[in-house]
Order: sequence, then C-alpha cells, then structure tokens
Amino acid sequence: MAALGKSLVGLGVLITIVGLVLWGGSRVPWLGRLGRLPGDIYIQRDNFSFYFPVATSILISVILSLILRFLIRR
Repeated sequence: MAALGKSLVGLGVLITIVGLVLWGGSRVPWLGRLGRLPGDIYIQRDNFSFYFPVATSILISVILSLILRFLIRR
C-alpha cells in the first residue's frame, strides 16, 4: 500500500506541474502554439466545431516517453 500512496502523490505532483506550466504558458511564446500545431485537425462549420490535436498528442507523448525513460532507468 505504501507504493500505491507514493505513486498517487507523484502523480499529483506531476499533474500540478503540468497545470502550472499550462497556466503560465501564455508567457512562453513556443508553449502558446502547443495546441495549434500543423497536423492538428480543426473543422469549423456553422453550428459545429471539431478539434482533434493529433500532432500535439504525438509531441507530448514523445516528450513524456523520453522523460520517463530517463527517470525510470534500471
């Protein structure tokens, strides 16, 4: 149970850090474009809009994979 508690605290800290980065992201020029990369799908019609961040999702996945690979090295 102690390992589960540590994992939940670590996840909470990670979520807090990501939230702070996104909150203050408007001050960092390259972070402001994170949701509007070329490759993100955005369709807007009269009464309908659809947004699917394909490129942003791939970029975030690669960055998180690299970070976790260096942190969880055995």
